[in-house]
Amino acid sequence: MADTVGAAIARLAREESGRVLALLAARFDDVDLADDCVQDALLQAAETWPTRGIPDNPPAWLYTVSRNRIVDQLRLRASRRRRLTAAAPELLTESEPSTGPELIIDGRELGDERLRLLLLCCHPALDRDAQVALTLRLVGGLTTAEIAAAFLVPERTLAQRIVRAKRKIRDARIPLTIPADIDGRVGVLLGVLYLIFNEGYLSRGATSSLVRLDLADEAIRLSGQLIQLIPENGEAHGLLALELFHRARFGARLDVAGDLVVLSEQDRSHWDSTMIDRARTVLQAAVARPGVGVYRIQAIIAALHAGAQTAADTDWEAIVDLYRILERIGPGPVVALNRAIAVSMVDGPERGLAEVDAIDGLTDYHLWHAARGELLYRAGDREAAGAAFRRALTLADNPVEQRHLRSRIEKCVVTGGRSGE
Repeated sequence: MADTVGAAIARLAREESGRVLALLAARFDDVDLADDCVQDALLQAAETWPTRGIPDNPPAWLYTVSRNRIVDQLRLRASRRRRLTAAAPELLTESEPSTGPELIIDGRELGDERLRLLLLCCHPALDRDAQVALTLRLVGGLTTAEIAAAFLVPERTLAQRIVRAKRKIRDARIPLTIPADIDGRVGVLLGVLYLIFNEGYLSRGATSSLVRLDLADEAIRLSGQLIQLIPENGEAHGLLALELFHRARFGARLDVAGDLVVLSEQDRSHWDSTMIDRARTVLQAAVARPGVGVYRIQAIIAALHAGAQTAADTDWEAIVDLYRILERIGPGPVVALNRAIAVSMVDGPERGLAEVDAIDGLTDYHLWHAARGELLYRAGDREAAGAAFRRALTLADNPVEQRHLRSRIEKCVVTGGRSGE
């Protein structure tokens, strides 16, 4: 029973808390209060459901309990304000926020409350890190620990960042509305959605799974909503296409034992052809829009992988060229790493290794060490490859990745030294 209740609460928190929070934030015009009361309601569920049982409609239960807590808090605020008005009216200021609920309506239909909340979290009054962190927390449903792992920052630092962002929204009275021109927030929105998808693609917070389908599918759903809101934005289409291409491969990324299968060894008949077709349709819409951007380029790279009947058929030279374009418009060490890996497929592992070793800023990134290990292994230096895999293992969080790295270390031990020695 306890396991069933725990799973139900976890599912409620992940799948419905963002929607409930968005509804209550819109109704009462207080994101911080709505978040606190939703979290309190989830704690109440953990305390009462084991004895009272799971409600017939958990989302409705969460909404009702959270709403009632908000109403109670507003009544307490109103009561305190009345007492203060009677005792010391001079202490009240005109700028103090009202205590009654206020629903802001701006006359436009958004179609999804969480997307409305996304726009609030991406308000220009907040700095970029705060926008991303707050959106992942309130809309994506990620825990503070998971977001901290995504940002590679201490959990305490990330928690403080979220608290400051919510306080700024409250103090500045930033409204939960749809701006007439949202172009300024689109880049942040896309980055947030991609981070959510990436947490689903390779979960740092999972205890036993490589992926979290709920997060990946939520990012895809919200990305689809976004292109309905801004249909002429090519990058929004590019992001959705990219997510769909990656999502189509989920069924082949693990073997029957639950172990990681790398791209070159995946059974491509297990890729979701229907989803790939949808991704291609979205990509066509993306490239038909003017301009070029990082998501469209990445989606084209993913399309090349999806179009190869076997790993040997992959057009690596075209992929190298696309990564070079990507480095010009959106440079970064991870892009350089991906290009170097592609170069190794064209010019050999030694050339790829030289380019990997020239990249700065990834010494604490487990995939940089894993890539070095693979290239060293291909080059025949099993001892150095094993050392690189061991370093990657110390940095990897996901248990499936950890098992894969241990298997690579074991293979290096079995075949130790340099090939041919």
